[in-house]
Amino acid sequence: MFCSNNILYPREDRDQKILLYACRNCDHQEIADDNCVYRNEVHHSVAERTQVLQDVAADPTLPRTKAVTCTVCKHPEAVFFQATSRGEEGMTLFFVCCNPNCGHRWRD
Repeated sequence: MFCSNNILYPREDRDQKILLYACRNCDHQEIADDNCVYRNEVHHSVAERTQVLQDVAADPTLPRTKAVTCTVCKHPEAVFFQATSRGEEGMTLFFVCCNPNCGHRWRD
């Protein structure tokens, strides 16, 4: 989910007892379709490098978006995550097509 190319993050509305997805850069927020939030903690050793998992599109801990379309198969949904890219400083936003017959990967 995106707001003007900003990722939306889960936020609890305790008064209404609902889950929202909210932008950290503006006041935009949306009511979540599902009230379940997964927390994925990855601890890497210094020598270990982050690798893209083969079944990343099936990982329920990763967020999904319908704001992008796969350029290969035109599927309207993708999983996204941030990771370091070889030879570059900082984090890069990666997308993986959710079509099980495609699995195309690209970065923003």
